Amino acid sequence: MHSNTSPSHRRTFSPTKTAIAALLALSYPVHVLSAETLLPRIDVIAGGEEAVTRQPGSVAIVGPADLERIQPLSTEDALRSVPGIHIKGEEESAVVANIGIRGLSAADYKSLILEDGVPVAPGLFVGNSRYYNPRIQRMEEIEVLKGAAALRYGPSTIGGVINYKTKEPIDGVAISGRVGSHNYREATLEAGGKSPSGEAKAGVFYTRAKSDGFQGKGFDMEDLMLKGGMALGNNQWIGAKFTHYENDANISYRGLFLNEFKAGAKYNPAPDDWFLTARKSLDLNHQWDISPDMTLNTLLYWSEMNRDYWRFSVNNAASTAAGRWVYTDVVNGNNRAFERVGLDSRLTFNHKGFGINNKAEFGIRIMQEEMVDQNIAATRANPRSGTLGNDRVDSAVSYALFGENRFDVTDKLSITPGLRIEHYEQEHEDRKNSARDGKSANTEYLPGIGATYWLNPGAQLYGSVYKAFSPPLNSQSIVTGVDQQLDAERSINIEAGVRGQAGKLRYELTAFQMNFDNQITPAISGGVANANAGSTLHRGMEAALGYGWNNGFSLDANLTWIPTADYRENRGGGINKGNRLPYSPKLLANVSLAYASGPLQAALSGRHVGTQYGDGDNSSPIVKPAGANDVWKGKLPSYYTFDLTGAYDVGKQLKLTAAIKNLTDKRYIAGLRQGIYAGPERSLEVGAKYSF
Repeated sequence: MHSNTSPSHRRTFSPTKTAIAALLALSYPVHVLSAETLLPRIDVIAGGEEAVTRQPGSVAIVGPADLERIQPLSTEDALRSVPGIHIKGEEESAVVANIGIRGLSAADYKSLILEDGVPVAPGLFVGNSRYYNPRIQRMEEIEVLKGAAALRYGPSTIGGVINYKTKEPIDGVAISGRVGSHNYREATLEAGGKSPSGEAKAGVFYTRAKSDGFQGKGFDMEDLMLKGGMALGNNQWIGAKFTHYENDANISYRGLFLNEFKAGAKYNPAPDDWFLTARKSLDLNHQWDISPDMTLNTLLYWSEMNRDYWRFSVNNAASTAAGRWVYTDVVNGNNRAFERVGLDSRLTFNHKGFGINNKAEFGIRIMQEEMVDQNIAATRANPRSGTLGNDRVDSAVSYALFGENRFDVTDKLSITPGLRIEHYEQEHEDRKNSARDGKSANTEYLPGIGATYWLNPGAQLYGSVYKAFSPPLNSQSIVTGVDQQLDAERSINIEAGVRGQAGKLRYELTAFQMNFDNQITPAISGGVANANAGSTLHRGMEAALGYGWNNGFSLDANLTWIPTADYRENRGGGINKGNRLPYSPKLLANVSLAYASGPLQAALSGRHVGTQYGDGDNSSPIVKPAGANDVWKGKLPSYYTFDLTGAYDVGKQLKLTAAIKNLTDKRYIAGLRQGIYAGPERSLEVGAKYSF
């Protein structure tokens, strides 16, 4: 044994050096970049309403107007009102994301999260945990895509694809800020411009936010984005985006005891635990319009992230007796460092095959990931260094090919078949015990087909069948140096729906089924063998509608009903066939009544979350397990919350905003881990934005 400090320590950040590095690519001779041209990037859905009608699956877009109405503090806030999405809240700033889609557990990771087409989860093959949650302040839109069109992306698209789209550089300067409950303070700077001839544009987006936090779960966050681009000749464009993010959050897996929650406790149940994250990324985009009917988009991306999690151990017996956590002087550092580099290239072209209109897309993705996972045994006297325990490196290289072709069979009917092939190779290196080293490899073939049909100019049918997958992580596929010969987890997804508009009424109705099998179940006792054994079935419906009156009022509402999200066989440990998945409410509902007239905007929004379980054995009521680090079990009651938001344009340059979140101060249980996560109490936020 030897003394060691964590290798994933916080690194010194030099704004000057990083700004120069990120914008060097913009120093070449250029031609005209149209003021209307967006910087090149890979979008999940591109082209506005017309693009939506070409998707053979359910689509949701949270646009700039929606974000202004919601006034979210996090990307999770912005996603809560999307049909089919459920959020398991841990703290109001959503440092860690927990997003479930269509009955998949919100504590699991079976949906792909992107930012400008780039994966944001630190490790898709080596450690698919959402330790990094992009900041909402620099987002202009969120795309949510389900159905066969998701085959264009991967892996882990069983629930669908979420893509956060960052803002374009502005031409000028804007300063905004918010203050609110729990000593919340936020300041954002946006500045940018373009060359006199319009040949290039670039901008900076910087946010600093601090809060004491609900229940004392404070954080100190900064987020920087540098973004720019230019034209190369008359038919090529390049773009570069650099981000830097740091967040020191006083959060933990520990929650309240049941008696503390019932008594209305508002203190941090783990006041000395810290979750420290830092991330840098660089995206380089190139777009080449080869001809009016053919475009090649190429994206090169890199990121590195450190996540240091320092947690104090507890005296379990004393905690049980006291009805609250009683801590010792032992500190455990679970510290992980990730690095990823990838290439994504896509060729789209229109053609006249078979004498009809066609649009084809073919692409390739190459990606390499690495995770260094270490445990540090520290003490209260020296809480950031100590004895090195586990020391392993998990790495993976993956290759993906995909192709699809939309056949416009008639003016009304389009059919889109597609195929994605994913091959991945995983390697585990135990730097303290080489006998535990090992390798694993697998290839998945993922076909799909979707169709759209216009019933009339205002109504469109759509449907699809496709196969999706989620890869096993290194820790599952390689155990004590042995290749477990695991296949990927697979799901056969089916959906059918109708969307359209009748006068001022907008609507979308979707029915879906996900037959998710081949899930990885760990050895129940003794051995090291994992196996592909589990399966779940998900069936439900999503409905959304919107209506606008001439007097400035508008109504938007959606409902998600998932009567079936069940295990399909006995899995041991109390998880039996027919049990419902954890964090999968049967009913989710959102409604928003908005008013806009001249400079004034206001909205009253309500949300209902149905009953859900915190565990797969569907135990009730909520109980503390015998082990201090075990996940608590129990049935979470349904709840509802209301938010009131407003904005007022004082002039062309100044906008004022205000929001009351959880208007009725509803006390509810948002989730369970090692204790109860209480939902945030009523809070007030006021803000202003001034544009020069």
